[in-house]
Amino acid sequence: MNDKQTVHSYYPDYLVTPGEVLEEYLEHEGLTQASLADRTGLSKKTINEIVKAKAAITAETALKLERTLGRPAHFWSNLERQYQEDKTRLADKIHLEESLHWLEIFPVNKMARYGWIEKCKDKIVQLDMLLRYFAVASPAQWEAIWGRELQVCFRKRESSKKDIAIISAWLRRGEIEAEQQRCAPFDKQKLQDSLVEIRKLTTIAEPSVFIPKLEAICAVCGVALICVPALPKLGIYGATRWLNHKYIMQLSLYGKSNDHLWFTVFHELCHIIKHSRRECFIEGGGPETDKETEANAFASDMLIPPKYLKRFLAPGRRPTIVQIEQFAVSIGIAPGIVVGRLQHDKIIPMSWGNELKVRYEWMREWSHSNS
Repeated sequence: MNDKQTVHSYYPDYLVTPGEVLEEYLEHEGLTQASLADRTGLSKKTINEIVKAKAAITAETALKLERTLGRPAHFWSNLERQYQEDKTRLADKIHLEESLHWLEIFPVNKMARYGWIEKCKDKIVQLDMLLRYFAVASPAQWEAIWGRELQVCFRKRESSKKDIAIISAWLRRGEIEAEQQRCAPFDKQKLQDSLVEIRKLTTIAEPSVFIPKLEAICAVCGVALICVPALPKLGIYGATRWLNHKYIMQLSLYGKSNDHLWFTVFHELCHIIKHSRRECFIEGGGPETDKETEANAFASDMLIPPKYLKRFLAPGRRPTIVQIEQFAVSIGIAPGIVVGRLQHDKIIPMSWGNELKVRYEWMREWSHSNS
């Protein structure tokens, strides 16, 4: 499914006023402004101001022109409407020209490559298309919405506008795809009861198999699972937020391995189950907070329960590859996830055991809107 932005703004090169058209009709009919005033009952001043584009053709005036000049009222009304729209578009074009620098902070080429927007040679059209992508009227409105929200997420550090632009572009894509995904009303208890079922999916290596299953489980609980590829320098593993009566759990595949992916899934699930829906949670993009620490602990313990890990490590020596595989099977989880946990806890070096991890490359079919 091609869901690129296909609406293009029209920017006229010049303006044709209704008064110019009216003047041509007067010449054709051999009428003067004064005689038209007599026929319509309008003042000479009003007719002259319409001709000079100083006054608009109202609905009442259009009806009078219909009776005196023979062209229907909607013809004159449409002339006025088109003129006012073209005049506004030309003024808007000037404002957009003053905001072209805004384009420089966005990864437009990559967004076009992903099919999120079209790539345009005309920078004005490109800027217009980017505004449509974010569903805002101007860069100032983008700043008011996205800049404010993301600065709150990163309140303990100063983030550049370029950082915020990249993250906002990625988050916006999640919103667009989530709009197309049907979900049941959110049910926290049902989601909690589904955690064991979700955990079982970690043993499936192929994303084309486990992603649809995970998506279906989440949708029944009122959560839209959205997989959106990472933009360059995104630095975000996942994000969770409440929007339009459902949760969006957005994954980027930033880590490119199953231990990172599944840790992110359970990290985001913790935010949904335990934390306020009024907050936007972004994993990897902001400071470590109490809620992020809690989500990390939740993900770690759900994937590998502490009592099993403690028993496994009781001998006090580095486990072998075979032992890791056997342990993973015994607790019903992928071996690569065990390796990732042991590396994080510095029980094994980061260079050891990585052959047990499953590596992913982004596939367009993962995206709900393209499945």
